[in-house]
Amino acid sequence: MLVVNRRISSIDIFRAFTMLLMIFVNDLWSLHDIPGWLEHASADEDRLGLADIVFPAFLFIVGLSIPFAIDARIKKGHSKKKILLHILQRTAALVIMGFYMVNLENFHPGVPQYIKAAWEVVMIIAFVLIWNSYENISSTKRMPVLYLQLAGFILLIVLALTYKGGIRGDPQWMKPYWWGILGLIGWAYLLGALVYLFGGPRMWLVVTAWIILYALNVQEFTGLPGKLPSIRLVVSASNHALVMSGIVASVFYKSLNSSGKIHLFILILLILAAVSMLFGFAVRPEWGISKIHATPSWTAMCAGISYAFFAAIYWLADIRGKTRWATFMMPAGRSTLTCYLVPYVIYPTLGPLIMLIPAFMTGGTVGLIKSLLFALFVVWITGRLEKINIRLKI
Repeated sequence: MLVVNRRISSIDIFRAFTMLLMIFVNDLWSLHDIPGWLEHASADEDRLGLADIVFPAFLFIVGLSIPFAIDARIKKGHSKKKILLHILQRTAALVIMGFYMVNLENFHPGVPQYIKAAWEVVMIIAFVLIWNSYENISSTKRMPVLYLQLAGFILLIVLALTYKGGIRGDPQWMKPYWWGILGLIGWAYLLGALVYLFGGPRMWLVVTAWIILYALNVQEFTGLPGKLPSIRLVVSASNHALVMSGIVASVFYKSLNSSGKIHLFILILLILAAVSMLFGFAVRPEWGISKIHATPSWTAMCAGISYAFFAAIYWLADIRGKTRWATFMMPAGRSTLTCYLVPYVIYPTLGPLIMLIPAFMTGGTVGLIKSLLFALFVVWITGRLEKINIRLKI
């Protein structure tokens, strides 16, 4: 008889692999002469590149984790009010970080590069001061955590006061733009967590919310009857639908596990993958596949790929017990936010050295190996940072 652990190893492995892949595709900007299928498709291209799948997979994983995280807090005796406060704090942290990071991308072109680089590094230092996990750091007994966090917020205020964005002839201050990757995750996490917190693991409710969010994603392109404006839940319903797709998978897991039918879980995942892919192909002729436009076809196909990939990892890690192969990348699964932020220190500080890399090392197969090694290096640094108790936790 199969004994299933409460903690699913495949979720952590899936998260670690996705983060490793995200660091890899985010470094493709430094390469030339590489296959087009690895990169993002342009806004008006009807295709799906590898880079277009990574962010949706991460949103899916956020959804996978929500039921387990909330149920763990409930088992510890936390009230719904206390859990709600945690959800709001976590959302605020992600939105604030995303807000700063997207404005980093929109610096005024007249600002010297070294000032932008310094602004970027100080931003990451502020994030670490505010959101680092101080539980195992003895020095905080001499310096209260509140002081360190206050210093971080002061740095963010200074950065905001010194920021200059916009274009030539039209300088602007900080504004949301598109919220950034972390901001998109934050808003999508908020809705998914609220649905599960107040709806609980009710299968009918979670599936209904999943269908409604897909319908809202479609409605963003069709409008409501009577030409009413489209409904947006702060960000595109596409983001929320992908998070809810992960929640659906976890709720099925919990239901099957409690009823002794966990052997059906992979079958359910494959059915969900097939349904998502069929829907994606069905609506593709209408709006095409586009990450930039967050079309329903892109949403559904990426969810289908995530369901199928998660089924494969679940079979390998949780049924077959094969997890040692993923050990090298697990820092990216444990300290995911830290791993995501590490390149934001490497690029501005080592920028001059990166520019000296010979051209033959930044193109073709050699260039791809370089970017893969860079991603592995970032994961290794993340593991070293864990050793000295630098690990962002929100």
